[in-house]
Amino acid sequence: MGGIPSVTTGDKIRVSEIFGPTIQGEGALIGVPTVFVRTGGCDYRCSWCDSLHAVDAEYRDTWKPMAPAAVMAEIEALSGGAPLMVSLSGGNPAIQPLGALIELGQGKGYRFALETQGSLARPWFGDLDMLVLSPKPPSSGMPVDWQIFNHCVAAAAEAKTVLKIVVFDEQDYQWAREVAGHYPDLAVYLQPGNHTPPPPDDDAAVVDQEGVDARMRWLVDRVIEDRWFTAKVLPQLHVMLWGNKRGV
Repeated sequence: MGGIPSVTTGDKIRVSEIFGPTIQGEGALIGVPTVFVRTGGCDYRCSWCDSLHAVDAEYRDTWKPMAPAAVMAEIEALSGGAPLMVSLSGGNPAIQPLGALIELGQGKGYRFALETQGSLARPWFGDLDMLVLSPKPPSSGMPVDWQIFNHCVAAAAEAKTVLKIVVFDEQDYQWAREVAGHYPDLAVYLQPGNHTPPPPDDDAAVVDQEGVDARMRWLVDRVIEDRWFTAKVLPQLHVMLWGNKRGV
């Protein structure tokens, strides 16, 4: 698993890929036109990770150190200068120095959302338009440090913060209910897990959509059965349309 010191480069952002505009495929902003900035490096290594090209240190030579102004210039070129939502993802984008990029982009009318597992709190979380905290369930094989997670929630006090939890099985589902109970003020988005991550260089990106759909139906049934009416169950729309292909 990638360590923090090995993936940061001063005030530059280690970028795995920038792409779009396309739609956000999951969570609270599903369907929203978005440019994605995927950073390289992660302090987790989940058993079912679907973006190893942005996580595994084996691929660090493909992560480009970019100044915030250079990243913003690429975002503007992709969007034709029309402000839209920018999604900061990874890997774990909290590793990277993104505060200057957020300030620069917001000054031009762009909005910024960031998704992280909540393992690193950053003061600039409060500058985001949306912080998506996605703690990893038991099936990931990664433990959650709840003290640090709470620091993330506190750091984002000025931003809209939501929970997004991937669910693969009954244990994950029960864990998600418990987590949601500890954060009653945060909207909760659940999504069925995708068991078939492709190799990082696989543009075919075949996915077991039938299996994912079955898990989605099961998850809907569990939520309704338990009268968990505050949870929102959503698919990964981009997986339905393009599988696990990179750059969409």
